[in-house]
Amino acid sequence: MKKTLYDLTKDDWNTLFPIHLVAHDRSWKNLYKDEKSLILEKLGTDNIIQIEHFGSTSIPNIKAKPYIDILIEIPEVLLFDTQLIKKFEEIGYTYFLVPKRDHFDAYMSFGKGYNLQGISEQIYHIHMCPKNNLMWEQIAFRDYLINNPKRAKAYEQLKMGLATKHKNDRGGYVLSKTDFVHETLAIIKANAH
Repeated sequence: MKKTLYDLTKDDWNTLFPIHLVAHDRSWKNLYKDEKSLILEKLGTDNIIQIEHFGSTSIPNIKAKPYIDILIEIPEVLLFDTQLIKKFEEIGYTYFLVPKRDHFDAYMSFGKGYNLQGISEQIYHIHMCPKNNLMWEQIAFRDYLINNPKRAKAYEQLKMGLATKHKNDRGGYVLSKTDFVHETLAIIKANAH
């Protein structure tokens, strides 16, 4: 029987898809735009309120995992909607529920391009939730780093160290960036007053 993403253990994920940062690639912006067009063509604008490119591939001049992160705002009523999930599966995405944790409410996540045969494909991550989910703070974080290249370079330096330390520990890599993200969001809030 063929293995699917659902069959992978945490160790499988960490071994098959290690943390690997690459130099910024200008084509990431176009990959996002093409994927956004595909998503809107498949789902229409009735189900999607807002769609954004975020994560390190959206920030110029810093190294990143070459994954295109997309944040999609949907109405609260469509959260965990099985028909919506099915439409994303039809364009190659695998659905994952992101459980409630810390201050984040549960939301929908999708992955595409994870090849279990080790063949390199473009990977896309979709995070889908209503506007009241704290995931949307990621847009303010993105915008701040775009407008503050010095802070963006500090983030890159942190990520480079963490990529070495947590090469085969995706969870550890993400968690170790949390303090920097929170510090940056606090700077943004302090500057807003």
